Amino acid sequence: MTHPMHPPDFASGARSALWQLWLALGVGLLALAWLLPVNVKSLNPALLREAGRDTPSVSGFGRELLEIDKPGPAALVLETAKKVGDPGAAALGIIYGDFAKKHREMMPWGGWDIALEPLLGSRNAAASTDSQPVLSFMATQQARENLRRYLAVSRLPGVQTLLKTAELGSTERFVPANRPGGQPLDAVILLTAYLWQTEHLSSGLQREVRALAETAMRTGQMGELEDFYLDILTLGRRLNWVQLSELLRTTGSLGTVAQFAHLTRVAPEHLPVIYTAALMTKSADRVAHYLIAFGQPGAEHLQLALSHGQGAVEQLVQRQAPVTRSAGPEFEFGAGFTLRYPELALLTKYAAFLGGIFLLLRSVDLRLFKSVESTLRDAFPRMGSGIIAAILTFIFFVFSEPSLLKAAPASEYQIKLTIPVIGTLAAPAASASTTPTTMDISTIASILAFAALQVGMYVICLLKISEIARQGVPAATKLRLMENEENLFDGGLYLGIAGTATALVLQVIGWIDANLLAAYSSNLFGIVCVALVKIRHVRPYKRQLIIEVQSGTA
Repeated sequence: MTHPMHPPDFASGARSALWQLWLALGVGLLALAWLLPVNVKSLNPALLREAGRDTPSVSGFGRELLEIDKPGPAALVLETAKKVGDPGAAALGIIYGDFAKKHREMMPWGGWDIALEPLLGSRNAAASTDSQPVLSFMATQQARENLRRYLAVSRLPGVQTLLKTAELGSTERFVPANRPGGQPLDAVILLTAYLWQTEHLSSGLQREVRALAETAMRTGQMGELEDFYLDILTLGRRLNWVQLSELLRTTGSLGTVAQFAHLTRVAPEHLPVIYTAALMTKSADRVAHYLIAFGQPGAEHLQLALSHGQGAVEQLVQRQAPVTRSAGPEFEFGAGFTLRYPELALLTKYAAFLGGIFLLLRSVDLRLFKSVESTLRDAFPRMGSGIIAAILTFIFFVFSEPSLLKAAPASEYQIKLTIPVIGTLAAPAASASTTPTTMDISTIASILAFAALQVGMYVICLLKISEIARQGVPAATKLRLMENEENLFDGGLYLGIAGTATALVLQVIGWIDANLLAAYSSNLFGIVCVALVKIRHVRPYKRQLIIEVQSGTA
């Protein structure tokens, strides 16, 4: 029977190989967790790139519109392509220019529709080859009368109900259509009925408009129908015929019409972007809701998604989540996996972090406590590493979710109760300047600095415990030495309090931006550090020393 020549050396080598293996696996799992582009309440840019791959670009979508003779929407898509830096924007501009030269008669209307003939009683409005707002064609009494006669013979009950609302005299924002000065309301009612007649209103929008019209006729009060007419007036004075009709095809509710009208007043510079996104996704409802919810940053997120293609825009408005600017490299392969299996990817990310922290804690134990590892393992089961890893995983979750680190700023595009003056609708309101609340570089740097200080304190405490454990003195002496280092083991708390106080002072004097997260993160890291040192290391080792002292006394 043979025995190994140097059992202690063999055990030491095995232990060294084991802690190195655990260290490598832990670092690998942490890298996977960090690089996997998945978040709970936000979207990573890598997901937008992956979703937009091999899908139509903005310029490609514009060419498709020109191929079906819709230069009006194509004009707004061209503006968007230039704004988002689409590589095909220049080529689309050339194609659009050639189309405009060949089909000059279509340009004022944004396209053509045989049903437009009743509006052409006077072509004065269409004398120019530039795009014309659709309501400009109804400026003359003759044009409105032509349209009225055309709609009077309609067999659609909804059209007839809308025409009857022109007889109502109880209005709050318009001059009644049957009185002097009521031309705007008369034109809007005729335009709405015409859109219904030519099937340019979505089915959901038709149901809501018909319900409001029937209620208005039954009560004799315009009520909410007047708000809808006001929204159509706003859109009709900015969009040509085909632009307006294509937008309303993708609009499913009165609320969305109100949101688009509101956005054209408060943020006219974003109209091409949100219009293009609405047509590409075939859902004006989700696009308007996204921009109303996230304001100016939401418009920037829409532009970013549009630069990657149709699939990226659909993913953005479907998730209704802000885009997180990546702070480092991204796992492109993980982006495809995340898009296909978002729940599984999220579970993988935090499971990898949990496993990585657990393995790192075990490797630290093996490396720093070689001589007392067996006793510590008996005194403090491995579940201790699991509990600490779970706590750190929760902290990682909080700090890896940008939407959880700050309160969502109020959107500057939220609809407010206002009573606009009809004469001012043509002049877009100046958009308010806003400064969205974000995590700036100084805040991130402060948090990382506090975390690094606590990691350093944690390592110092572990080295001190390891130094005491290796000394060749009795257990009672080691116990006294451990008690003598209590102030060192509490150092994380002192350091955390000092960091919080320093951060608050710097914020007061204006050296860094005011952010309570940066200040109180120091305290949080200090509490975690002391908990790790005392519960994970000091308490089990002192327990072992007490047992040794009592055993020796007995």
